[in-house]
Amino acid sequence: MNFCWELFFANTELSYVWNEATWAGKGIIIFLFFFSLVAWTVMVFKAKQIHQAKNLNGDFEVEFRGQEKVLDVYRREIHVEGCPLFTVYQEGCQELEQRLKRSDNPDVGDDISLKSMEHIKRTLERSVSQQSLRLESGLILLAIAVSGAPFIGLLGTVWGVMSAFSNVGLEGNAQLATLAPGVASALSTTIAGLFVAIPSMFGYNWLVHNLRVFTVELDNFAQELVSKMETEYLKDD
Repeated sequence: MNFCWELFFANTELSYVWNEATWAGKGIIIFLFFFSLVAWTVMVFKAKQIHQAKNLNGDFEVEFRGQEKVLDVYRREIHVEGCPLFTVYQEGCQELEQRLKRSDNPDVGDDISLKSMEHIKRTLERSVSQQSLRLESGLILLAIAVSGAPFIGLLGTVWGVMSAFSNVGLEGNAQLATLAPGVASALSTTIAGLFVAIPSMFGYNWLVHNLRVFTVELDNFAQELVSKMETEYLKDD
């Protein structure tokens, strides 16, 4: 592992800092390097997921608004995997059809009660929440990277500075040439922590903004779906 890092930092000032770092500093830098890979993996995966969901939602909205009856798409047994709007629509229609079949009419009924409509609303609310949670999964890793990586780097810096001054005290030599290498290598862990935290901060904020937009769109769609169901199937008392 030491050879790989020396090869990576060859012919740069970082190679000197790496060679002068303590075992604790090297361990923290290696940990932050792999943590950075995890953070970038999450950001890329979530960006692709959001992009795909946007495209699928747009296609489904066109199909949904082109139908005459609220259950037309559902009864055509269309399936759109990975589309949050379709999942909300499908679960709402499943609950609606179950309520219609429980009506007094032995065939599929023409209307439902207000109580049944309340059950459908709760089903849609639960589906919206589940889709929001699915889209938000993995963001905790970015939040940890934003808040935790700088402190991990700071821990390495404090440890390195403590080690550097301890060596100066043991050697009885307070010259700059003795102190500077240890301090420089200690500061490298803070830099590593910031390299993890800064991209994660921008990625996290961008993802959170887009996921909030998604949640609002899901809520609006669920309300629109409920309104159409009430218009077509809610019986007047």
